[in-house]
Amino acid sequence: MQMKAKNTLITIFVILWAFLFHYESLRANYLSPFLHRPLPKFKFLFPPAGWIMFYRVDDSEVKAAVYGQKGEELELIDPHRIFNNHWLGYDNIRRNILISALDPYSAERFCRYLKRKFPEYDHFAVAEIIYPSVTKYRDKNILKLAYRC
Repeated sequence: MQMKAKNTLITIFVILWAFLFHYESLRANYLSPFLHRPLPKFKFLFPPAGWIMFYRVDDSEVKAAVYGQKGEELELIDPHRIFNNHWLGYDNIRRNILISALDPYSAERFCRYLKRKFPEYDHFAVAEIIYPSVTKYRDKNILKLAYRC
């Protein structure tokens, strides 16, 4: 009987901790705006930024951009149109999935994919956008051409 009581207590603790962790991760950015009022914060082992604690965050950032060319005009293609996977609550574009397009070894395959997906464009340009310091110079970026299709 003691083992069953111990397992029950552990199960209750894990369920409560998981609930509190998700509450703290969603509280500031989702739950409070949804309910139009600030919600109480529980001061346990929860990081202020939620799940971001599992990632390494640098001051610099690199992103990719894809431009389509119609005649002489270049047009920025929305990354959500390039990779239009609709996952509930999960946005690959915000997680910088387009950065994989900068890999020179996958450039040929990516160009074939772009030509097949967007036949309305004559050519494509894949650019690297470098943000040297997102804390000091938020709007400063360097645009570098990675390759053309």
